[in-house]
Amino acid sequence: MFMREFSTVLSGLLELSDWLAELDCTEVAMESTGVFWKPVFGVLEAPCAVTLANAAHIKNLPGRKTDKKDAQWIAELHRCGLISNSFIAPREIRELRDLTRYRKKLKGYETSERNRILKVLEDANIKISTFMSDVFGKSGRLMPDALVNGETIEPEQIADLAMGRLRPKIPELTLALSGRVTLHHRKIIQRSLEHLEFFEKSIADLEQDMEQYFTPYQKQEELLQTIPGLGSNVAKVILAEIGTDMSVFPSASHLSSWAGISPGNNESAGKKKKKRTRTTQGNQALKSALLEAGWAASKTRTFLGSKFWSVAGRKSKKRATVVIAHKILVIAYYVLKTGEPYNELGTDYLELRKPISTEELMIRRLAKQGYTVVKSNDAIA
Repeated sequence: MFMREFSTVLSGLLELSDWLAELDCTEVAMESTGVFWKPVFGVLEAPCAVTLANAAHIKNLPGRKTDKKDAQWIAELHRCGLISNSFIAPREIRELRDLTRYRKKLKGYETSERNRILKVLEDANIKISTFMSDVFGKSGRLMPDALVNGETIEPEQIADLAMGRLRPKIPELTLALSGRVTLHHRKIIQRSLEHLEFFEKSIADLEQDMEQYFTPYQKQEELLQTIPGLGSNVAKVILAEIGTDMSVFPSASHLSSWAGISPGNNESAGKKKKKRTRTTQGNQALKSALLEAGWAASKTRTFLGSKFWSVAGRKSKKRATVVIAHKILVIAYYVLKTGEPYNELGTDYLELRKPISTEELMIRRLAKQGYTVVKSNDAIA
């Protein structure tokens, strides 16, 4: 067994690649640790077949935790074929993933600045958030700007700032804007507004670049948007996280397990136990997008919407959202695999698939309580 150490800078990784070529080594196994595996994978991807192992699946024996012993352990497991390769998307898909994840970060920063402005307004006794659903809409943005500029807000000025459905609320807005805004408040709000404008412009520029990157995948994006609850942004996230080639996942169950939203499986002696389990960590970017889509689908009059309320009645809305997110991912798997749009099953699908009708079920329940149900042609007495 040969053992050498190389630097992690580019020159050291290129030296590693040359050394492996001299030894006629064509297969490499490595552990996925954070983002530190990516530079090594980028250099060895072309000359070698790289197997990226999940660190949780190849734990070494206790008391033998060193880098050298870990390397020997991984090599031994790989020679025996005991390492399952992790999913690594093609370079084009990884570039899309960088864009979608960066957009999510920027949206988080934008939300933080908005919350900071609302916090300062509350500290200054400005209660416009009580009477405005969107403080950062057209009318809402004008009012903080006026406060920052040091203007005294009068009812006549409010009438000029308020637009649309806010105009009937002018008296309430006048009272809400009668606070104690100091110079300290104005400076903080001004800085936050400048940061907010920067983030909004950055997000707009990024989304414009994303449209160019996603142009080759426009067909797949349109197919995903046929699923209830999926908009353009969530469809982009799904494409960026799992790609378009579903052959890398043996089944939809493997994909949902990889994403971290698969249902628990507790079976012993041929019997499945009802046990509450937590979802695994999985792919956090994909999971959050699917949960967002699941909550949006719950508000639609579709099969997914009826399924959500069916589960929520027995468990909870949060658990129902995870169930719908899992179903959306399974549907997305088959949509991308077959190239066919989603076929809506209808809101009554769950009722129709029951062995007995809801009417008959209710009659049986009443009979158990001692009631006699007589069914007539027009009504049930």
